[in-house]
Amino acid sequence: MSQSSSLPPHVPAPSPGAVPELPATRGPSAGVGASSGAPTAADLLDFVRRTAADRALVASLPLDPEGRTWVRLDGPGGSEAWLIGWPPGTGTGWHDHAESVGAFATAAGTLTEHALAVRLPARGWRTLELAEGVDRSRRLPAGEGRAFGRHHVHEVLNESADTHAVSVHAYYPPLPLIRRFSRTGAVLRLEQVERPEDWQ
Repeated sequence: MSQSSSLPPHVPAPSPGAVPELPATRGPSAGVGASSGAPTAADLLDFVRRTAADRALVASLPLDPEGRTWVRLDGPGGSEAWLIGWPPGTGTGWHDHAESVGAFATAAGTLTEHALAVRLPARGWRTLELAEGVDRSRRLPAGEGRAFGRHHVHEVLNESADTHAVSVHAYYPPLPLIRRFSRTGAVLRLEQVERPEDWQ
């Protein structure tokens, strides 16, 4: 049930049957999409905050000391949503979510997000030198969340040495691809582009 390093940071479902579903893969329904169209980043943030406050749902997620665990949820308006458990010291690495907007909220423990306040070119590059002042960092204890727009470059970490964290994530449209990056100082390098077929 643990995530391997080859899977993307939003934790897509591995092979069928490998991840137990929670009853009815529940999560609070946001009522978005039925009459108002596609969910916005604000709609997704509302959903992940309300879902993260569902103590019974959060407590039902099995936690593994060796790797991240996850269960897929019903997101609002056709969005992709996940409940994720983070062992101490785990993280996603630098990545973005391409054309999807998204949101996540911490349900237990504390997560740290490092992000870049710059929009990267969509294609045509392998290495970029980042300007000074583009780094942003925030700590998100239980109950706090954040939304983000398209091409948001970040990494999410559980920096605790001894405490699991749990979070809820949602993306719309469901992720078409993820770009993974490595970083050395101010140099950001595109390492890999992953598509949904790579995660099955």
